[in-house]
Amino acid sequence: MIIKIYNAYMIDPFTAKEGKVDLTIEEGIIREVKFKERRTAPSLKSQILQIDAEGLYLFPGFIDMHAHLREPGYEYKETIHTATLAAVKGGFTTVCCMANTNPVNDNPEVTYYILAKAKDEGSCEVLPVGAITKGLKGEELSEMALLKEAGCVAFSDDGMPVMNSLVMKRALQYAKAINAPIISHCEDINLTEEGVMNEGKLSFYLGLKGIPAASEEIMVMRDIILCKYYRSPIHIAHVSLKSSLEIIKRAKQEGIMVTAETCPHYFTLTEKAIGNYDTSAKVNPPLRNEEDKEAIKIGLKEGVIDVIATDHAPHHEDEKNVPFEEAANGISGLETAVSLSLNLYHEGVLTLRQLVEKFTLNPARILNINRQGIKEGAEADLILVDVNKDWIVDKNKFASKGKNTPFHGWKLKGKVLMTIRGKNIFDMREE
Repeated sequence: MIIKIYNAYMIDPFTAKEGKVDLTIEEGIIREVKFKERRTAPSLKSQILQIDAEGLYLFPGFIDMHAHLREPGYEYKETIHTATLAAVKGGFTTVCCMANTNPVNDNPEVTYYILAKAKDEGSCEVLPVGAITKGLKGEELSEMALLKEAGCVAFSDDGMPVMNSLVMKRALQYAKAINAPIISHCEDINLTEEGVMNEGKLSFYLGLKGIPAASEEIMVMRDIILCKYYRSPIHIAHVSLKSSLEIIKRAKQEGIMVTAETCPHYFTLTEKAIGNYDTSAKVNPPLRNEEDKEAIKIGLKEGVIDVIATDHAPHHEDEKNVPFEEAANGISGLETAVSLSLNLYHEGVLTLRQLVEKFTLNPARILNINRQGIKEGAEADLILVDVNKDWIVDKNKFASKGKNTPFHGWKLKGKVLMTIRGKNIFDMREE
């Protein structure tokens, strides 16, 4: 099929081009990109799909560099098939899957399995993130070189911190040698103890054991010190605190090779979302206070935070419909992340170009993956977005198996209407 898109406003950080375009895609390849004024779509033959995209935006396909796809081992929560369907529905054409599967992705056989499954059943590209340590135990390094050769693009024990500083030092040195980033889950589990929410007045009022801010701060500082000393880049995952941002900002000003990400729930919600012990808002790191939420927005605006990731963490309902202390951490985020992030544009926190960069150019650079953007000769990898479309979140319509979201019933502004990846077209215009 030939696809012709007319009158879309393109923003492409990869080619540094912006403007109204007409686009032709044939056999999954972009054949023509024309910058021009509005025109009426002509009458074409039936085998040509024509889209008048007046009022819509055309972006490169988004990259989620932090998601949990659960397969292998936890298919009752999510599969590669369902997760990638959720991804393209949410505007992501590339998803990086964390290593906390069963078995853990700490050896090439698991990496090969994930890639084979994604090739056979996936709707988007899946890039595995290998484990830093064997079994995520924080004791012995995995064979990172073999994992990278098998297809891993980064390394993380996400879900568990690497508590041993010597092990993290060696991981940074190893990763630097093979030119692959370390993605650090910054949490001092000794300080976390059995905490289940942000430590403060609300945790005391609810009678829930709190997680102190120091649990995140200390590990952010430690990893940056190691990064500075050994001159090896590190990426800080799911930043949730104003104090963590201040540490990262100072490090960047010193020229230390640190990058950072946050997730939509940290600039959208506060600990008050827990309400009457609502487990759908239980995450790790926990939701923080209003000051932290606003600081995250400033961090995004100033470029202290480089990337917006979903930390997509689907769970079976039986793992959430339990007492708060026993509930699993995580939000199913692939299908709401872009719309929630568009609030940053509507609020004037970020320009559209800045927002798109945090979903495309920045994660591609950090992960050292090649993306051509929207240009002639490149494979079609793009999304059409109506930034003003109002819609109601209905978890029962999620493509993901994970229905665990605190945003069910929310009215959001801005929606992905179409995702095109190669010859595959995912059309959400009628939803």
